[in-house]
Amino acid sequence: MDPQPIPLISVIVPVKDEEDAVQPFVTRVGNVLEALRDPQGLPVLWEMLFVDDGSSDATLAAIMAANRTDPRVVGISLSRNFGKEAALSAGLDHVRGQTVVPIDVDLQDPPEVIGAMLDEWRLGHEVVFGVRRNRMTDSLPKRLTADLYYRAHNWLSEDKIPEHAGDFRLLDRKVVDVIRAMPERNRFMKGLFAWGGFRQAAVEYDRAERAVGRTKFNYLKLWKLAIDGLTSASTAPLRVWSYIGFVVAAVALLYAFLLIGRVILYGVDVPGYASMMVAVLFLGGVQLLSLGILGEYVGRILVETKRRPIYVVRERIGAASDQS
Repeated sequence: MDPQPIPLISVIVPVKDEEDAVQPFVTRVGNVLEALRDPQGLPVLWEMLFVDDGSSDATLAAIMAANRTDPRVVGISLSRNFGKEAALSAGLDHVRGQTVVPIDVDLQDPPEVIGAMLDEWRLGHEVVFGVRRNRMTDSLPKRLTADLYYRAHNWLSEDKIPEHAGDFRLLDRKVVDVIRAMPERNRFMKGLFAWGGFRQAAVEYDRAERAVGRTKFNYLKLWKLAIDGLTSASTAPLRVWSYIGFVVAAVALLYAFLLIGRVILYGVDVPGYASMMVAVLFLGGVQLLSLGILGEYVGRILVETKRRPIYVVRERIGAASDQS
């Protein structure tokens, strides 16, 4: 049996409870990929891999139906909901393309940009990330918190992530192989993409409103993702408490000298209840906060030492293969 030809483009689509979005996505993205041409004007080979991240609706059935219509649409179903970062990792492990494009099923990131990404790849860039021209489709609180997060991450971490860039990007096969070789279980994919380096380029686009379904991310999940991103990319949150401790100790020492001077000059003074409580509550809050940050890192160490798999595949649809 002849080996299957390696596609030029593999599209990774993590999904959870998106039964109504699968077919519109396949239709639109399939049309975009069908229209792509190589430098000789020939159609490019492509595959579309859905990663069902523990859906409880008919998402898996929708993927199977799409595969029966077009064998280039394949899928894997995870045994439970492992989270989007794990689903992306599963997708990277199972695609075969020379280039790989992660994209959300909601079609807010326009697949028509893939052609421009492919042009940049042909110019020698191994990573081509999509950057939103603006975030007007997001609410004001989300725009403000996103801007704050990108600034904080890039200030604390040596691995700079492009501002206003999501997971939507094109990755060369060598970049995919580097990310697949990373052994950590706590995964923040934007940080891993940035850590790999390589020659990078940006393609700007306008992000549309979500037309089908509802987002699975709420502010609590976004907050957890932000914490994962900061703690996985930098040890600065741990280091900063050494400086805070030094400053607090210095202030306490100066205040002690001040009290000694007052006693020498004016005699014994009865300390006030309010000032004592302020000092106790402030130092107690600082200690609890520092312990909480330390606990975040200790928890991640525990997860890494267990060495459990990042995900578990329950079922494969079509020709999805495991390259690990």
